[in-house]
Amino acid sequence: MLSGLLRNNIAIQASINIMNAFVEMRKFLNNNGHIFQEISNIKGKLLEHDKKFDEIFNELQHEENIKQKIFFQGQIWDSYSLIVDIIKKAKKKILIIDNYIDDSVLKMLSKKDKGVEVVILTSDKSNIQNIDIQKFNKEYPTLKVAKSNGFHDRFIVIDNKELYHCGASIKDLGNKCFAINRIEDDEIIESFVNKIK
Repeated sequence: MLSGLLRNNIAIQASINIMNAFVEMRKFLNNNGHIFQEISNIKGKLLEHDKKFDEIFNELQHEENIKQKIFFQGQIWDSYSLIVDIIKKAKKKILIIDNYIDDSVLKMLSKKDKGVEVVILTSDKSNIQNIDIQKFNKEYPTLKVAKSNGFHDRFIVIDNKELYHCGASIKDLGNKCFAINRIEDDEIIESFVNKIK
C-alpha cells in the first residue's frame, strides 16, 4: 500500500515487484492446481484409511475377538470387564466352575440377560451362602449352585458352545498375573460339556 502511495523510483519498483510476484503466484497456482487437488484427495483418502484402521483395530481389540488374554497384577477392571462381556454373550445358560465363588461373582452375574440360567460348580471352600443364592434368584433367576471337588482349574461355559479357561479364581481377577483362554476345539468343548452333565 505504501509503495502505491509513494512516487519515487524505489516505491515504483517495489510496486512492480509486488505485481510480478502476484502474477507468478497466479501462474504457479494455475500450472500446479492439479497437484493441490491431488494432495487434497490424498489427504481425504488418508483420513478415510485412518478411520478404517481405527475400526479394524477397535474390532481386533473387542473382547469377543480375543482368543487369549493375559492380565497383569492390578488389571482388575480390565479382567472384570472381560468376564462381564463373556457373561453377557450367554443367551440360554452359563456354567461356572470355580472352587472359590463369593458374592462378587454374583454381582458380575447380575449383568447377564434375563432368562439365562446359571449353574455354578464350586467346592466346600467357596464363600457363597444360601441366603446369597436365594436373594439373587428373587431378582435374577435362575441360579443353581452345586458342590464338587473334582476340578482344579476354573472354567466358564457359555450356551454349551463356548468354553473359557480362566487361570485365576473369578473373585480374584487382577490380584495377580493370570490368563483367560478361549478353547475353540469343538470336540473338546462337546466332551467337556458332556462330562459335566
